[in-house]
Amino acid sequence: MSTLLADTSGPDLDLLEAVNGLAKASPAWLDGTVSWIGEYGILLGLAALCALGWLQARRQPNAPVAVAGLLWAPLAVALCELANLPISRIVDRPRPFVDHPDLDVLVSGKAGTLSFVSDHSAMSMGIAVALYLVNKRLGLIAGGLALLQGFCRMFMGVHYPTDVIGGYALATAVVLLLAPIAMAVLVPLCHALTRTALAPLIAAPDRGRRRRAPVEESRGETDLAA
Repeated sequence: MSTLLADTSGPDLDLLEAVNGLAKASPAWLDGTVSWIGEYGILLGLAALCALGWLQARRQPNAPVAVAGLLWAPLAVALCELANLPISRIVDRPRPFVDHPDLDVLVSGKAGTLSFVSDHSAMSMGIAVALYLVNKRLGLIAGGLALLQGFCRMFMGVHYPTDVIGGYALATAVVLLLAPIAMAVLVPLCHALTRTALAPLIAAPDRGRRRRAPVEESRGETDLAA
């Protein structure tokens, strides 16, 4: 793998230079905005989508199953990061600007870190795929953000296109291959939590039932009085 990725020229570099060239031609405020979005903004947006997905999942009839799927999203991201530790060491690919100092680097503190695979791309796609398994609409939105994440990382000059693609592939594989095992554990756990004080976190209280109960009680009292 390291041999295949050792060549940082050709189409991989050409695409990176084309995207990073946009940063060279952009005003400083736009570079700063894209850098913040690519470093923090998209991840915050994905976290907000997960929160929205959780609010919707706990109102579904099969709330424990849906919430279990939402729980798999952050767990899958954590597993992606763990899987990337040995992969990045094996490939041992430096950041693009190390071999190509003419790139416009928009974020500091990356010189001592490795390039393959892109952590941000893996985290973003991992959340997107996991969300799609539970909520297709939110998953598609998250997928769009994941694609934007990859573009931002190249715009910032900190990843090659193959770093981004590698992150997408790693996250997709982890989420889909391990989902059956994860759900086999998380679904019973969520069902068990519905019988504890944490039940409102798994399934929303049935407001309709609460409203109907006093009416039914009053009817019962009326019948007894009659």
